[in-house]
Amino acid sequence: MVNSTDAPPSFLTPKSFASDNWGGMHPEVLAALTAANRGHAAAYGGDPWTARFAEVTKELFGAEAEAYPVFNGTGANVLALQAALPRWGAVICARTAHINFDETGAPEKTGGLKLLPVDAPNGKITPELAARETWGYGSEHRAQPLAISIAQVTETGTCYTPEEIRALADFAHEHGMVLHIDGSRISNAAAHLGVSLAAITSEAGADLLSLGGTKNGLLGAEAVILLRPDAAQGMKFLRKINLQLPSKMRFVSAQLLALYEGELWRRSAAHTNAMAARLARGIETLAAQDPSRGLRILFPVESNAVFVQLPPEVAAHAQQRFTFGAWPGGADQYRLMCAFDTTEEEVDALLEALAGA
Repeated sequence: MVNSTDAPPSFLTPKSFASDNWGGMHPEVLAALTAANRGHAAAYGGDPWTARFAEVTKELFGAEAEAYPVFNGTGANVLALQAALPRWGAVICARTAHINFDETGAPEKTGGLKLLPVDAPNGKITPELAARETWGYGSEHRAQPLAISIAQVTETGTCYTPEEIRALADFAHEHGMVLHIDGSRISNAAAHLGVSLAAITSEAGADLLSLGGTKNGLLGAEAVILLRPDAAQGMKFLRKINLQLPSKMRFVSAQLLALYEGELWRRSAAHTNAMAARLARGIETLAAQDPSRGLRILFPVESNAVFVQLPPEVAAHAQQRFTFGAWPGGADQYRLMCAFDTTEEEVDALLEALAGA
């Protein structure tokens, strides 16, 4: 039986810095979900919550924007790209991109898409890097490059500026491609840059967006946003084919509404970013105090992720109290993630554990 006291059940882990996916639901989102759990409502999106989220989508991204709630980020990415490309289409992405590195081939196996990865410093693609794979048009021997997909935030925790996205969008459109944004942590990017969600999506020329929610306090709720509806076809059918059509969609839409109708998305993201910045400052202080510790920040800290090089004995000592894992980018590299419920006290305790080694 679940423990009824304030203490966490014994099957829960200590506070994790492994991933923002490890966190629970934001209390405001849980309250919205509970409020939606009353009576009956039309299935498959015919409910008031989904209708209101469609309106909020237009308020956030522009009058043309269309919203399609789905269950998860991988499904959103596959669905968006599959709807935008023909069977012979290919997608240019960073080699470190989630669609290439962390989705078990789903874009290729489920979506029928060919990925064209490029090496991208700090996880960010530029028009010059994309140009390396922008060739072979008209040849039946090569999958046709018809999309560029970027992650905002990138897999190394960095953020594209509006100007960088505009440059990529212009390049893509000049070559007959669409620009897709994997926005699983797009709230963190907007909070870091101090801009609106539109400024780094629709206003910057992007065509499709996978709008994140799960990493910002939701329970399995994301959405495909068609920023330019004529950039994709068949969403109504492909969402069902790809197993991403929620029957009780009100419970997905209610969560998305709780996050995006007001400022909860920005408040939560700004907090997680601030906790990561506090953690990075502490690590830099430890490194400066004693360079022999071997601590080093690996990438600019522009979101809720801190990538750090740690000697194995330092990592092992800290892992006695906190959960986090190695990052497959090189020897002794680790990713430390902050979540909406990470506290200053927990960050400081992790720094103490790193120092104590």
